[in-house]
Amino acid sequence: QVQLVESGGGLVQAGGSLRLSCAASGTIFSIYTMGWYRQAPGKQREWVAIITSGGTTNYADSVKGRFTISRDNAKNTVYLQMNSLKPEDTAVYYCNAPGSDWYRRNYWGQGTQVTVSS
Repeated sequence: QVQLVESGGGLVQAGGSLRLSCAASGTIFSIYTMGWYRQAPGKQREWVAIITSGGTTNYADSVKGRFTISRDNAKNTVYLQMNSLKPEDTAVYYCNAPGSDWYRRNYWGQGTQVTVSS
């Protein structure tokens, strides 16, 4: 059974940085495209960044140039380096594998809270 555990969130001032981690277990992590998503209060969950099994990345326009997604297949972990944070980045951040069975079943981890103060 798959388990996704996000960590690394916290409170940071605008302009600061955080590095999020997502550890996956119960699955062959390396074969999946992995993504980071976020959900701000009162808003729908949105896609932030994605990385394929081969390492190709793509980003939402709102974070392009500030966030970097990476993965370590040996550790079954995907990361999100967030720089130049803005108050509008405040949200709960989640990881998932958009092509996976568990994504289609709407499984999500607990997420990690990121709060950016102005």
